[in-house]
Amino acid sequence: MATPPHTALAPWRNPALDPETRVDALIREMTLKEKAAQLFGVWVGASDEGAEVAPHQHDMEEPVDLDALLPDGLGQLTRPFGTVPVDPALGALSLMRTQARIAAANRFGIPAVAHEECLAGFAAWGATAYPVPLSWGATFDPELIREMAGAIGRDMRAVGVHQGLAPVLDVVRDARWGRVEETIGEDPYLVGTIATAYVQGLESAGIVATLKHFAGYSASRAGRNLAPVGMGPRELADVILPPFEMAVRESGVRSVMHAYTDTDGVPSAADERLLTGLLRDTWGFTGTVVADYFGIAFLKTLHGVAGSFDEAAGAALAAGVDVELPTVKAFGAPLLDAVAKGAVSEELVDRAVRRVLLQKIGLGLLDPGWSPVPSALANADTADPEVLRGTIDLDPASNRELAHRIAERAVVLLRNDGTLPLDPAAPRRIALIGPTAEAPTAVLGCYSFPVHVGGQHPDVPLGIELPTLHEALRAEFPTADIVVAPGTGIDDGATDGIPEAVALARDADLVIAALGDRAGLFGRGTSGEGCDAESLSLPGAQQQLLDALLDTGTPVISTLLAGRPYVLGRATHEAAALVQSFFPGESGTGAIASVLSGRTNPSGRLPVSVPRHPGAQPSTYLAARLGHASEVSSIDPAPAYGFGHGLTYTTFAWSGLTAEAAETPTDGTFRLSFTVENTGDRAGTEVVQLYLHDPVASVVQPVQRLIGYARLDLAVGEKRLVAVDVPADLAAFTGRDGRRVVEPGELELRFATSSTAPRLTTRVTLTGPVRHVDHHRHLHARFRTTPHTSR
Repeated sequence: MATPPHTALAPWRNPALDPETRVDALIREMTLKEKAAQLFGVWVGASDEGAEVAPHQHDMEEPVDLDALLPDGLGQLTRPFGTVPVDPALGALSLMRTQARIAAANRFGIPAVAHEECLAGFAAWGATAYPVPLSWGATFDPELIREMAGAIGRDMRAVGVHQGLAPVLDVVRDARWGRVEETIGEDPYLVGTIATAYVQGLESAGIVATLKHFAGYSASRAGRNLAPVGMGPRELADVILPPFEMAVRESGVRSVMHAYTDTDGVPSAADERLLTGLLRDTWGFTGTVVADYFGIAFLKTLHGVAGSFDEAAGAALAAGVDVELPTVKAFGAPLLDAVAKGAVSEELVDRAVRRVLLQKIGLGLLDPGWSPVPSALANADTADPEVLRGTIDLDPASNRELAHRIAERAVVLLRNDGTLPLDPAAPRRIALIGPTAEAPTAVLGCYSFPVHVGGQHPDVPLGIELPTLHEALRAEFPTADIVVAPGTGIDDGATDGIPEAVALARDADLVIAALGDRAGLFGRGTSGEGCDAESLSLPGAQQQLLDALLDTGTPVISTLLAGRPYVLGRATHEAAALVQSFFPGESGTGAIASVLSGRTNPSGRLPVSVPRHPGAQPSTYLAARLGHASEVSSIDPAPAYGFGHGLTYTTFAWSGLTAEAAETPTDGTFRLSFTVENTGDRAGTEVVQLYLHDPVASVVQPVQRLIGYARLDLAVGEKRLVAVDVPADLAAFTGRDGRRVVEPGELELRFATSSTAPRLTTRVTLTGPVRHVDHHRHLHARFRTTPHTSR
């Protein structure tokens, strides 16, 4: 009997050969059908009994026959852990057994890549629910987010997952968009640095990170999900693309997901200039491009640029999409038919399968020692599944501590009249009023497992501890008498509970208003995918409740557990304090309580502006002069609290800004320094933000934009000398001819605590000729801090 190719040391299984040689040898042996099989996934759910996975019956697709598919191989397994609640150990066993079946069924022994969502932690039952990306942005702390991503990646890898569908690099352009909670903020530099750190952490654990959504998804008209995108090439080049460019250059990312939307009539899934010309030919990306779920089929069903699924397959493949997700549709029989008819070249199939197989080789899936057994089951007895139940902990104490640190650093203190911090030992009567006071899932975003999947299984336990705000406040303020009332629902508009809430508030020493969102999907929440807002007024009757509480005269501290910023009306100048938290995860209520008590000195900064008026959208701080208030419009888009804003319980003094030289060539570097001192009575963190203002340019520029930032942790009385190198490249923008340019002329560099609060400003000048730069340009200002010494 002939020896099967995968039992001998065939060239594609020989680690001594370079990956390209191995892949070329394998492709030469594969049939067209076997090659195409590597280009799609199948949506499955792991078994809670440890049996093989079962195909997921999705209402957008026909059932998949695994027995018919597997002899040709399979590219990916879609969300084995993130489709139904399953004990992690039994899910790992189910995936292990399925991978063994997949490898045994095809003649080359190639297993599948298993991918999962990991937008706010590994989206699996019982896994740690970390703060959402908008909270990552609020930390202004890339190192902390890198640490979190490493922990997420290790948990995923331990149970057999290879790829994570995160992070989101979409820059917020309209806060009414439901997926704002999934973004990192409204500034491309903040988004780029935080997202790059996340990718580095995930990739360090051996997980393939996936940049999404490439590109322009967040700029949809009117903030509607999957709506057309109308933007010019400069907005695309200078706002939308820079985070992706930074991540491709600096993170080692191995996958990119195309966006659902079309930009100026061209869907991303069929945009060869974007997915091949820019991403690969210019930026040098060498990994895989995967489809957003059903995105290839949408070329026919939603965009109308393909008349059939074989046309859709050809358009996506030609543009540079390599893998169809979540399940097989266009890249199955339609693609094979298109190749047979000569409508699609087999060379395009070979190009895509080469990228897929190179990635599988990089993951070790074609090595002779590959085993389907994940590390978490390496020493386990897998004969009896019930013995395994409960043996894998995806929410250990180390994860919870990390989640708590991130949540604490992401809490933003918007306003404080001196009421905060509260003495935890002082006896007082607190009226905790609002719809998020006793809602365990109020801290979770729409892609956290208990919301995303658990909501469809109400009889299954949450899998993790989610202390309510009420419980967290009771623990933080043990001597307080805390009375609770919802007042109203999140978005039901009910007002019949407001009189009771007002009575409790009048009889209290202090009111804590617990307001915010309910995460959900496609209209089942007030925030999340498909949960777009008509305006940025608080959902339901929450503003009416808040105003009624303010009318009582009792000091009101408003806390928000939300997925986007909201207009707060009178509270912006009448509330005793305003505390903003963006879906802070499983430890979020404890983090808020620790900020209220002063156990934590708040250090979060706004990653998105808080609007003053609900109808002044869309607006971001990155507006040009015509986007600001003027005498010729009755709408003032100025925010109540600007991007980067956040208060602390201490004070800082900034002084002594000096420039080594006030002029530098267009290929030079400005060198600046100044001193920051903690002048308050407690240790704290200052977030230094550097903004660039270009008063005269050949095309219209935003009034200012962030080009650098640094967190400074300072003890009482401590001074730090902050030295900053600012390359001229950071002044680059896309010129009239579509090329990125650095122009000579005067600039203003503003060191600030937010986009609305400059502290130290200097004017500098670029000299010499106009200079064109490309994707090799400098992307960062370099911050260095040293103990201050007298000069």
